[in-house]
Amino acid sequence: MQKSKNILIAPLNWGLGHATRCIPIIDAIIKNGDRPIIASDGLALALLKKEYPKQTFIELPSYDISYAKEGQNLRLKMLKDSPKIWMAIRNEHQMLQEIIPKYTISGIISDNRLGLYSNLVPSVIITHQLQVLSGSTTWLSTQLHLHYIKKYDYCWIPDADGPDNLSGKLSYNEDFEIEKVYLGPLSRFKNTGNYQKKYDLMVLLSGPEPQRGIQEKRLLTELKTYKGEVLFIAGKVEKEQKVEKKGRLTYYNYLSTDGLQKALDRSEMVLSRSGYTTIMDLQKMGKKAFFIPTPGQFEQEYLAELLDQKEIVPYATQEDFHIQMLSRVEHYKGLGSIQSSSRSLSSILEETFSSVNENSDPIPSSLST
Repeated sequence: MQKSKNILIAPLNWGLGHATRCIPIIDAIIKNGDRPIIASDGLALALLKKEYPKQTFIELPSYDISYAKEGQNLRLKMLKDSPKIWMAIRNEHQMLQEIIPKYTISGIISDNRLGLYSNLVPSVIITHQLQVLSGSTTWLSTQLHLHYIKKYDYCWIPDADGPDNLSGKLSYNEDFEIEKVYLGPLSRFKNTGNYQKKYDLMVLLSGPEPQRGIQEKRLLTELKTYKGEVLFIAGKVEKEQKVEKKGRLTYYNYLSTDGLQKALDRSEMVLSRSGYTTIMDLQKMGKKAFFIPTPGQFEQEYLAELLDQKEIVPYATQEDFHIQMLSRVEHYKGLGSIQSSSRSLSSILEETFSSVNENSDPIPSSLST
């Protein structure tokens, strides 16, 4: 009988997108009869603890990423913060040397955490950013990212391999040193076709502070003149779920995956950031949407412009957005117009880690908290 493996899976704590797109991978690990060892920090770790309360968790060093209050200052702030980010990468790499024997790790899956590569067991990095947009410094930021990607055995790309992909030029690079595996889009949701409209608009917030909070205040003010039923998900993962009803607006601090699935099923359109994980989720659900990219976040700005040019999703800058702009949505095709298939995660996991010596001992119960 095949013995189960312990697979370390570690998303970056930058907003919630890296954590949420790891959910289908964690589910596939469990489905294969293996054990996910989940490692992250901050809100990403808190969210996954709520999703998988019975699994094993490890807290990793924080990259301590936050946005500038003014979008044009983001690149300068990231440059200023780079020494502490590199230190966190170094610290998590050193910590990994202890994690592998302690938890009997057979393989590593890192979603954009750059220090979790190893020569002891196969290591995978998940990223759709083989080109890292940063304005005039795009070449440099891309080369820095590729430097770390090449330390991994495989690069899993959550997108289709072809011109009709979701991420445009971001997921393509002709560097043949990188072992690329295109997974197709990743989403924790299922398109059940069970659409029963309850809300005219669903607002879905995410991302690091202070921009998440700035956007929340702006939108709550704009929505005072909106005539439809609104479901507002603030994207704040707190100890307890909170819900408030104010007129035609229902406000949640956060929703679980099951809660968000039901919310998306009942919402006619979505107003959100143009983060890549959000795009994959809304494509899976076949939703119409309106995007407001995070100021200064070149990737989100590029994706929003790309989908607008294709007449799939309209967008506006945070500074220019007004609630009346939502009327543009009806003239766009929506993300349901993009057809793409995803590969079986279970089979990819088996292919990637099949050569690993299988673990014989379960995790001690003292580590399973």
